Amino acid sequence: MSTVESQLNHMRYDLQIIASWIDPGSRVLDLGCGSGELLRFLINNKQVRGSGIELEEDKVAACIEKGLTVLQGDINAEVLDYPDLAFDYVILSQTLQQVYAPDKLIRAIMRIGKKGIVSFPNFSHWACRLQLLYTGFAPVTKQLPYQWYNTPNIRVITIKDFRKFIDDVGLTILKEVAINTHSQNRYGKTIKFLPNVRATYGIFLIGN
Repeated sequence: MSTVESQLNHMRYDLQIIASWIDPGSRVLDLGCGSGELLRFLINNKQVRGSGIELEEDKVAACIEKGLTVLQGDINAEVLDYPDLAFDYVILSQTLQQVYAPDKLIRAIMRIGKKGIVSFPNFSHWACRLQLLYTGFAPVTKQLPYQWYNTPNIRVITIKDFRKFIDDVGLTILKEVAINTHSQNRYGKTIKFLPNVRATYGIFLIGN
């Protein structure tokens, strides 16, 4: 196994797919970049000019230790400071469900970036539906592992919801992939049949 393949296999499966969509040498902003896994991979292997924004101080410190350019702050506020089309790609991976005003953030992403990439847990997965149907309790899954009272997720999103939202705001879906993951989300497969029911995550490449 090559070094690149080894690095890919240590990232979440949705990040592996996102990395495959990024053109070499691009300008990339990663919103909610966590500990910088994706950024470091893209910089080292695709020679992107990459930076990130992350709220949690310990994760920002981890990024800086890796030599990454990451700003600590609220992504909703920080994106307002960037000029139009400052980036080729703006990435928002598994963070949309924690955003108070997703419509404003998506519009900001498409102002400062030529393309946006968004991934999120799919709340309409069959396991979520069955838990709610048979137990009457809010679903708890590997992808949505919190109880209703301690979750950082302030909204639930389905793949169909996001498609409709993008159409409603006048944007375009350039590419989409629905996936199932396992082994701590490091491995997975693409779901093409009934993705709104069978996929645990949706990943979208969007443009104006």
